[in-house]
Amino acid sequence: MIRSMTAFAGAESETEFGNLSIELRSVNHRYLELSPRLPDDLRSFEPQLRETLTARLSRGKVDVNIRLKSAATRSASLDLDEALLDRLAEKARVLGSRFPAMNVDFTSLLNWPGVLCEPSADTEGLHAAAANLLEQALAAFIAAREREGERLAGFLNDRLKGIEEIVSSVREHLPEVRKAARARLDQRLAEIKQPVDPGRIEQEIVLQLQRMDVDEELDRLASHIAEARQSLDTSEAVGRRLDFLMQEFNREANTLGSKAADPRTTKAAVELKVLIEQMREQVQNLE
Repeated sequence: MIRSMTAFAGAESETEFGNLSIELRSVNHRYLELSPRLPDDLRSFEPQLRETLTARLSRGKVDVNIRLKSAATRSASLDLDEALLDRLAEKARVLGSRFPAMNVDFTSLLNWPGVLCEPSADTEGLHAAAANLLEQALAAFIAAREREGERLAGFLNDRLKGIEEIVSSVREHLPEVRKAARARLDQRLAEIKQPVDPGRIEQEIVLQLQRMDVDEELDRLASHIAEARQSLDTSEAVGRRLDFLMQEFNREANTLGSKAADPRTTKAAVELKVLIEQMREQVQNLE
């Protein structure tokens, strides 16, 4: 199933480390560009995060926002380094006689490096919790991309059907176009007063008809339609391939228009360009 590059998903969980939440949001981009925003406690989780996303996504600018609201019990912990406090108290006693006006309040003392002991963080456990939640968010994110991709595939298949109908219509009236073109050439040649070599006349008629012949363009359009449909049925990332196909579609439509010897063919070339441009705009959204 093809995927869109535009999607949003998130996941949230209450863990022993606090409330953990992950949001994934992506927009169109030529390549895969990851922009993670992680809390300080999860900075070292970034390589694992990038590896996980790179293995599952191919294209798109993906913003990853991870939030961790620490548990109250952890933030309320006030374990103190008693030995350090004793050394600071001794220094304060020694310096007290030299600086009688010196005054140290309790809050300032707690801010002294090392006085307030932070509980040792379970980095491995926190990373495991983040990895588990990332898998949940990523599964929802990919599902959202696939739903949007399915909608886009329906849109593109409708346009392919329209192109196929135009190609079929041009094929149907092609014999009539050739007959009318031959009649016009015969009429012009009949208006020539001077005698002309019949062999040369036939050769010129063949050349003129070849210049107006669009069978090759119609065949290539049919081939592009088949390839586009095959691409839409695959589970691989097909955005770049379809983008290239749109260029090929447009090239054939332009050639068809330049060779048009009938108003119906000219109109068909214009209608083809409209459908191809509609497809090209939506193909830009595919992974």
